[in-house]
Amino acid sequence: MSTVVDTVKTIVDPILETHHFELADIEFVKEGGSWYLRVYIDKPGGITLNECVLVSEALSEKLDAMSPDPIPQAYFLEVSSPGAERPLKNQRDFENALGEYIHISLFKKQAGQKVFEGFLKALDADTLTLEVKDKARRKTLTFERAGIANARLAIEF
Repeated sequence: MSTVVDTVKTIVDPILETHHFELADIEFVKEGGSWYLRVYIDKPGGITLNECVLVSEALSEKLDAMSPDPIPQAYFLEVSSPGAERPLKNQRDFENALGEYIHISLFKKQAGQKVFEGFLKALDADTLTLEVKDKARRKTLTFERAGIANARLAIEF
């Protein structure tokens, strides 16, 4: 349903710009027989519940006023923060995560593993470099971006 996502993005972007928020992601998914339109927003320092409500009300009002209805089926609208372990999906997300502790999952094993956590030290169009713990030492590993299945911010323990 990328047309719903594209439509919602064009509607929500000006709302977010007005308040200096950023769009983290949009999902339109069917779960357990119900449709959910999820809009994830953020800002430096984190987003508040009141800010989510503000965006939800403004977006709902704009969607309800559109004719023809861009989302003909019934759905639940959820506007929330992407959370402390937000996914890293695009170049801007990775750039904002430089120096941060992240989690990556690979399509194929590298150094005998498919999952790594460490500090994102460098990034270019084709690779990213993590500083990972290896027992009591730290080592630097470089990964092909095309080989990364998932990436997200992580909490270091």
